[in-house]
Amino acid sequence: MTHLKLLLLALLSFGAVANEPPATPVEVAEVRHTDLSPTAKLLGTVHSRHNIAITAGVSGQLTWVVEPGTLVSQGELLVKMDTFPLELAKLEQEARIRRAQINLRYLKRELERLVTLQAQNNAAEYQLDENRSRYELANADLEIAQLKLKQLNDQLARANVRAPFDGVITERLQREGTDVNRADLLLRMMDTSNLEVHLHVPVKYMGNIDKGRPLQVLSDNRLTQGTIRAIIPAADPRSQTIELRMSLPADNAHHLTAGELVKVAIPVQQARQTLAVHRDALILRRQGSYVMMIDQDNVAHRRLVEVGHGDGDWVAVEGELAPGDQVAVRGAERLREGQKVRVQGSRS
Repeated sequence: MTHLKLLLLALLSFGAVANEPPATPVEVAEVRHTDLSPTAKLLGTVHSRHNIAITAGVSGQLTWVVEPGTLVSQGELLVKMDTFPLELAKLEQEARIRRAQINLRYLKRELERLVTLQAQNNAAEYQLDENRSRYELANADLEIAQLKLKQLNDQLARANVRAPFDGVITERLQREGTDVNRADLLLRMMDTSNLEVHLHVPVKYMGNIDKGRPLQVLSDNRLTQGTIRAIIPAADPRSQTIELRMSLPADNAHHLTAGELVKVAIPVQQARQTLAVHRDALILRRQGSYVMMIDQDNVAHRRLVEVGHGDGDWVAVEGELAPGDQVAVRGAERLREGQKVRVQGSRS
């Protein structure tokens, strides 16, 4: 009879265990005590640090202009011009210089002869002065001719326009065969490697930011970090905002482009110590917000919290929680008070 009772109890226990629901898998995160600064996400625009217009260096006819979209390196040729008129002018000027040199040598010999005659009282004083003036004028004419040749060489050097930095041609405004004047706009060129973000920040937030501070930049669900490079201290009287310029890491050139809109997390208050949970742990209901705390026995407990400000993935809370507690961040919404769980992973 005793063996029969034991067998019956064993069967009842097995049935009870078999009827228990399986433990629910969850992912957890640890409650932290940390510094949090509430932020506001403001729209900014990506700009290139170097975005310039390429102009003609001299007047003339274009013989070749680089295609839009071409990647170019510093010093690479962008524009060729017809330099034949300048080359002819250079040859003419070189001939003028040779003629001036011949004339100068003649006047120099004549001046030396008159000086000798004057020493022997065989030449009039006025003849010596006149020849000396002619010699000095010829010398000045030679200097002017040499300067003119330098100007022509400079024009020849500027006739073929080269890239001032590594970048891409974004627009072509003139085609081959066109006659242009000096300073006419030919191309637009942009540096795609050195990018920065421009954004306008309300004046009331300026006390929480300073030059050199890193800020989070969000673009197309990709998070990166920029650094405040410059603060332009001139508020717009209508919008009451001040412009910030933020430099971006060089590797962002692969997934960001000039003109793209991004979101920048701007601190709106000074950071302070607070209890924080991962944003995914919060369960928001009309009756109030709560989290599901997982104890050491892997049992879920409902804990009411008051939600405060957030910073990225973390949110300040007040409630029956302590630093180091584990709260469910995945699978929490289907949990009930006292339900058994199985921890599958943790999130930092």
